[in-house]
Amino acid sequence: MPGQVGPISNEQDGLLGYLAQMRYVLKLTAHGLTPEQLRATPSASSLSVGGLIKHCASTEENWISTVRGGHQKPDFAAYQENFALAGGETIEELFARYDRIAAETEKTVSEIGDLGFQVPVDHSVPWNRPDLEHFTLRWILLHLIQETARHTGHADIVRESIDGATAFPLMAAAERWPETPWLKPWRPAA
Repeated sequence: MPGQVGPISNEQDGLLGYLAQMRYVLKLTAHGLTPEQLRATPSASSLSVGGLIKHCASTEENWISTVRGGHQKPDFAAYQENFALAGGETIEELFARYDRIAAETEKTVSEIGDLGFQVPVDHSVPWNRPDLEHFTLRWILLHLIQETARHTGHADIVRESIDGATAFPLMAAAERWPETPWLKPWRPAA
């Protein structure tokens, strides 16, 4: 996947395209990491690359479940757990889960087909605006793009703190781009 979203034919395709791009770039932050490095917290933050990916997957899953009418009462302990990989969780399992969630998001948006579709606001959590009764599907997709982009930036910093790798060299390595005067694909330290 290139570094930018391709041409957009309509708003729905644009929103889904940008969300897919953010998921992809977030997943690239894990490229070449060992299981230990996926769990590492090398900065002042307690965030890890694996935990950030898990959190974004869980957040998207929760929002799309809410859109489909399956919202559950928030569970603070479960929310906290989605910021870290459990002992036996692998990146392959996490990527497979995130891919299933992404497919469910695209299916849900396609089936609804109306970006103005309204979803009731959950007022039991402090971060939702008390003056709103409904979110639209459009707002939810924009929020997922915002949330995924925010945490992709966090993951970029965590990854660079682990081994110095940055976004475009990681993309070049994952996609097997040739080395150029502009860019050298990331390689693991010898």
